[in-house]
Amino acid sequence: MRRRARPGGGRQLEVTIEGVGARGDGYATVDGAIVYVPFTLTGDRVRVRVTGARAGGAKGEVIELLTEGPGRAEPPCPHFGPCGGCTVQHLDPEAYVAWKAALLPQALAHRGFKDVRIAPMVRVAPGTRRRAVLAAVRRGGRVLLGFHERQSHAVVDLTTCLLLTPRLAALLPSLRLALAEVLADSASAAVTLTETEEGPDVLIGAPGQPGLAAREALVRFAETADLARLSWREAGDEGIANPAEPVVVRRPPRVRFGAVSVEPAPGAFLQPSVAGQAALSEAVLAYLPAPCEKIADLYCGSGAFTFPLSARARVLAVDAADEAVAARWATAPRADMAGRLAVELRDLAREPLLAEELAPFDAVVFDPPRAGAREQAVQLAGSKVPRVIAVSCNPNSFARDARILADGGYRLLEVTPVDQFAWSGHLELVAKFVR
Repeated sequence: MRRRARPGGGRQLEVTIEGVGARGDGYATVDGAIVYVPFTLTGDRVRVRVTGARAGGAKGEVIELLTEGPGRAEPPCPHFGPCGGCTVQHLDPEAYVAWKAALLPQALAHRGFKDVRIAPMVRVAPGTRRRAVLAAVRRGGRVLLGFHERQSHAVVDLTTCLLLTPRLAALLPSLRLALAEVLADSASAAVTLTETEEGPDVLIGAPGQPGLAAREALVRFAETADLARLSWREAGDEGIANPAEPVVVRRPPRVRFGAVSVEPAPGAFLQPSVAGQAALSEAVLAYLPAPCEKIADLYCGSGAFTFPLSARARVLAVDAADEAVAARWATAPRADMAGRLAVELRDLAREPLLAEELAPFDAVVFDPPRAGAREQAVQLAGSKVPRVIAVSCNPNSFARDARILADGGYRLLEVTPVDQFAWSGHLELVAKFVR
């Protein structure tokens, strides 16, 4: 194991790891309680120190690996362990696939679903992640740039990243130098990197507004790195997002959703990989009823499903992100879809579409954040919509919402899992419900 804890302090135990949980941590039962131990796998015999409480049990860290269980691999990334971007690089490919494929049926079984058809898991290779949010902090003239450590605000300074596309990974050195010119000492920033058809799109979120010297440095960085666009967002109070300001636009960035090319808002949410987006879109379209004349696309984001759906039927696209909505409205007339696409600004967590508002639709597609769509699921459960297609990045919140739909009379017929977050506990899925 690459990571090894220092002995001393805390209760020490010798345990055999019984399995790997949904977050990627091994677990063992001690006196009827669960102890979760990162970087372990089924069959490991380890000496651990209990470091604190965790929901459903206790946290432990390895002091010594006594006996290896089957399925261990040498992690391919030098940052594995401290870096919170990956949690299970210590599993060999066979053990990893078996663990990842089990996450969905386990979540469904917990909510009482049995014998649901689960399609073969679609796997997306590492090195294809086109969007990532990195943390940066300046310390004494040096900038640390990377992901946070596990359960910490400390930043792991990346020299490489096996998740990112090669073009985004190649940006890290020049981005680090540019941030050293624009960040004050001890200042931190969140940097959203997106690879688009026209080149990288970079959004820096940091305190204050950049002055003239900082803007000049950012323009130099955009030129030398051949960025499509570079934007700045002044960090706001907690829960308040200030608008992003383009600092330099060398080429309007574009991403493709079906046959439509869209200019996303700076930092807009996208599916993390092109291949993953294609797999999810293919499953959504395959689960549509035929015929289908009117669809509601809820939590529609930048339009990953909106535009492919609008080639099949009239679509009402609903989301609370006003910048993303503006991007779709700007694109729809150019794509000659103004008559097929309507967009509504609405916070579905606070103001879900009511059952009577859903009545005209032949199908509803919803793709909520990780927390799920409890409030909207309640309204769907009381509706008469014949077909519901759920997209999720969290099997647990999906299973909760699926139970709400099932209790309202829907049948869950099939789920397609898509693994586009390699070496992590994140799993995407598309599910088909019918009345």
